[in-house]
Amino acid sequence: MNSLFLQTLNSVNMKVFKLFFLGCVFVLFSSGLQAQNGKTTSSDAIQKLITKKRAFNKKYGYGFRIQIYYGQEDEARKLRKSFRTNFPKTKSYLTYEQPYWKVLVGDYKTKLEADRASLAISEKFAGLIIVPLGK
Repeated sequence: MNSLFLQTLNSVNMKVFKLFFLGCVFVLFSSGLQAQNGKTTSSDAIQKLITKKRAFNKKYGYGFRIQIYYGQEDEARKLRKSFRTNFPKTKSYLTYEQPYWKVLVGDYKTKLEADRASLAISEKFAGLIIVPLGK
């Protein structure tokens, strides 16, 4: 009797396993077809979050720059010229915030990128600060 019970249990377990396996294959296959058709089934909440994030980025900006100088205009212009000579492929920006001028360099999406760039720049310029962008 015990043996018959185990055989029945094994048979039921095997059927459940087969149904589960076939269900997984079906889900994977149908999602693969959906991805191939270019359709997504994201919810409205996700779309709203994406829209909010884009609006935030447009309003406040994002990313980082490296500040190499903060002070008088004539010195700021000299340092910017020197920077352009030493690092011609990196953009530099001269900005004025009353009463001082800033020289900001680079356009980095992450702080890690800015940190890596600051290592190379710090060989020629001292007192660097990584500044988050914002409007």
